[in-house]
Amino acid sequence: MISEQQIQQVIGGTAVDRDGDKLGKIGEVYLDDETGRPEWATVHTGLFGTKETFVPLAQAEVSGETIRFPYEKAKVKDAPKIDTDGHLSPQEEQELYRYYGLGSGTGTQTTQTTTHAAAGTVGTGTAGTRTDRDGDGVYDDVQDRAVGRDTSGPTTDSAMTRSEEHLEVGTQRVEAGRARLRKYVTTERETATVPVSHEEVRVEREPITDANVGNALDGPTISEEEHEVTLHAERPVVSTEATPVERVRLDTETVTGQETVSGDVRKEQIDVDTDGVDPRR
Repeated sequence: MISEQQIQQVIGGTAVDRDGDKLGKIGEVYLDDETGRPEWATVHTGLFGTKETFVPLAQAEVSGETIRFPYEKAKVKDAPKIDTDGHLSPQEEQELYRYYGLGSGTGTQTTQTTTHAAAGTVGTGTAGTRTDRDGDGVYDDVQDRAVGRDTSGPTTDSAMTRSEEHLEVGTQRVEAGRARLRKYVTTERETATVPVSHEEVRVEREPITDANVGNALDGPTISEEEHEVTLHAERPVVSTEATPVERVRLDTETVTGQETVSGDVRKEQIDVDTDGVDPRR
């Protein structure tokens, strides 16, 4: 059983089923008119918590911000749909008791009234009745109106903050590649013209004169003999010589261009969900 001192701890807490599966956030607590004991809690269920379902607090257990109910998740989700308008009629209460198998309930069959978390205190009042929440004895619309609460966490103020993400674009110097000098050898054919000379045989004949008669008569008168002359010729000779021709080095230069970048940014949007209730009320 949830005590009156635990009501503020229950409101905004996380409801789980008997197996520990999340049911949703607890929105409101309903008290018994006569005893003032907590009887029912409304749990935000469905997609994005857009529906509120009544769950009995008779056998609920509180552990920190978690409230465990002894029912299956499907049981809670299929509970009778009753408007959370600040008032439970006896017929609606009995319908809920029968659905959860609680007979006539833990308290009387009188009308239940809503308990809100307002200005840090717990107050009660019937549907359509304003409550002096600030204790000044005056029922004013500004100070005594219900204070908003964050159903996904602790109580917040009367406004919700909407945030957006924006792209932050900059540059980062990274290694884009490497360049290197590599020397290798290729072979090319070159042609050059060089003058060459060679010796050829030429037969010279001279008559016998007083000057050469002595040489002419030197030897036998009639004989056979040979006379040999060595001929010479020039041949081209090719050789190579390595000589330096230039110096080569690597240098860098910076070139500036334009690039278009894109990214996904998230933006929070705020919609008003009144669950069928006129927001002007």
